[in-house]
Amino acid sequence: MPAVAVCRQARLEDVEPLFTMIEGYARQGIMLPRSRAVLERQISDFVVAEMDGRIVGCGSLCRLGEELVEIRSLGIAEGYKGRGLGSMLVEELVLQAKRQGIPKIMALTYEVSFFLKNGFAVVEKEIFPEKVWTDCVNCAKQHCCDEIAVLKILD
Repeated sequence: MPAVAVCRQARLEDVEPLFTMIEGYARQGIMLPRSRAVLERQISDFVVAEMDGRIVGCGSLCRLGEELVEIRSLGIAEGYKGRGLGSMLVEELVLQAKRQGIPKIMALTYEVSFFLKNGFAVVEKEIFPEKVWTDCVNCAKQHCCDEIAVLKILD
């Protein structure tokens, strides 16, 4: 019988596997790196997918304003992609945003079809000045950003 994935709130003991997974994506240039210290400080913003006691996926929410949160650091470990874990994590992050009373959730991504499948729509990133002024100003790709902005309005 195949292992069942569990989605749960991240804990401090998850920092090392989170760091390793995010660092792998960052080396490929498809995710911003996060230091262990930042992960420790922001651990309550993360959810993880766990199978057989192993962290196989992660994602986090970052509040960008009163009405907007961003999905960040969404990744799945090699060998576990294509099993619905990403959608499971996004679903949990959407539920958390709803519980916080936040009406909009966005992401910057290279995986547009994944987000479309999960109910997001492609939008112009310029509609997110909160994102531009908090993160993009420090990004090496600031003036040549090739990520696509996606948005989901929560009901």
